[in-house]
Amino acid sequence: MATGWAGDGAVQDQIDATVKDGIKRARSQLPQGPGLERCEECDAPIPEARRKAVPGVKLCVACQQAHDEEDGAHSGYNRRGSKDSQLR
Repeated sequence: MATGWAGDGAVQDQIDATVKDGIKRARSQLPQGPGLERCEECDAPIPEARRKAVPGVKLCVACQQAHDEEDGAHSGYNRRGSKDSQLR
């Protein structure tokens, strides 16, 4: 059922578009190319198993974890669960 000027399924279309944008953003941030043998930040060796599992890896596990925690603190998402946070 449409309300106002929105067509049927408009809210779901907006949610789907937001999810697709999030997936695209996450994929663009994945490492690419050949991985490094030593960490870019602390110069610790990166195990071969990690280099095979994560193509293009540039950080050791400890530095990657610290980097991810930093990024999580500054994410632009409203996680309160209100309807407005789900719409563009």
